[in-house]
Amino acid sequence: MSLSKSKTIIGREEWCSFSNLGIPAIKARIDSGAKTSSIHAFNIHRFKRNGESWVSFEVHPLQKNRRTVIRCEKPLVDIRSVKSSSGATDKRYVINEKIKLGEEEWDVELTLANRDSMGYRMLLGREAMSGRVIVDPDLKFCLGKISLKKISEYYGDDQSVKSGLKIGILASDQNLYSNRRMMEAGIERGHDMEFLVIKECYLKIDALEPEVHYRDRKIVDDLDAIITRIRPSITFYGCALARHFESLGVLVVNTASAITLSRDKLHSLQLMLKNGISIPTTGFANAPIDTEDLIEMVGGAPLMVKLLDGVHGRGVVLAETRKAAESVIDAFKSLKANLLVQEYIKEANGKDIRCFVIEGKIVAAIERIPAEGEFRAGKNNGGSAIVANVTSAERLLVLKAAKILDLSIAGVDFIRSKNGALIIDVSSSPDLEEIEVCCGKDIASMMIASIEKKLAWKRNLSSPK
Repeated sequence: MSLSKSKTIIGREEWCSFSNLGIPAIKARIDSGAKTSSIHAFNIHRFKRNGESWVSFEVHPLQKNRRTVIRCEKPLVDIRSVKSSSGATDKRYVINEKIKLGEEEWDVELTLANRDSMGYRMLLGREAMSGRVIVDPDLKFCLGKISLKKISEYYGDDQSVKSGLKIGILASDQNLYSNRRMMEAGIERGHDMEFLVIKECYLKIDALEPEVHYRDRKIVDDLDAIITRIRPSITFYGCALARHFESLGVLVVNTASAITLSRDKLHSLQLMLKNGISIPTTGFANAPIDTEDLIEMVGGAPLMVKLLDGVHGRGVVLAETRKAAESVIDAFKSLKANLLVQEYIKEANGKDIRCFVIEGKIVAAIERIPAEGEFRAGKNNGGSAIVANVTSAERLLVLKAAKILDLSIAGVDFIRSKNGALIIDVSSSPDLEEIEVCCGKDIASMMIASIEKKLAWKRNLSSPK
């Protein structure tokens, strides 16, 4: 559609190509509000060739497709500060390339940026369009559509059934049941799984070439997604790694911010109350002077005394009498540690309900029963478990708790009191063994399937289930 000999009318979306980059078709968002043009790029590396600066990079040319990859090398034209639509400014490499739009072809400058989180792999800005085109935002594909058949001819017939995703497990011990099961589930579903030991990863923090390095100087730059399974004792370092992967455009489950929040037990309890979620009455103190007042604050004995930084049930004591409570609190005082005092819900009889949540859905629930003589449930205390039926009210409470902490994967524990369900813990790295064995469900496979859905990856039904 020609307006004149010099300008062409185009719509808000158009197909274009870059023959010198080996990209026969890429859908572009036409954005006259953006000054510069940008193409999706990852694994970006600067290098020298014949004394000149070059840059190598890889491109996913098709939307919602991370399996089709084109590798490119071009001379580096510039390094430029670019402001994104969110207002953030970052430095990007700039190349010069010939773009073909309809029948016209001309040179444009392209900034290289990871656009995985955006709708289009290509953005055409006003500098590239100046003097050549007029944009009608009510239209699209004025220069013609490209059929799926043609796309298959360009990039291969197996676009919908390419090899699987590259998924990492960021954890400490590959032999743990939960980690082993996720690795197995990913492989069974056709994915390339990689286990990354947290303490053997290290970071390059750089505006242009941020990297994660692993054993023997290996650069980890090809992951589609990573599942975080960070031990409480290395939360700080593990979350630093998770944030770095997030900055590289990798899908991170769970995110660093969500893990950090869930590990701050006091803050998470405060958020629960702020959002109308019931918890056992709790007192918080650091080496309290008035022990008696702290005990009365939660209704007296029996009560639970917990070290705020305790993990896996360690640092948790049931004080059955006031005298015992005073002794335990005074003992914790000598540690000069932060402690929680929490009412003991007698009618729960030490039982709790654990719900496994994946992307806003409870996929399994068990009732954990303490062993005789124990006051806490859980397999680590010799207890048992049975499949639990969760009421609609309890379901809403559990899902709300996971959402408040922004956890995609969560283990949410609650107890049943005479006043209804009370949330007692939300874990960002819930154990799979107890709940898989008890319920007979493949929770690990469900976790991998949730990643597939987020990345719009379609499984080849002819592959092993």
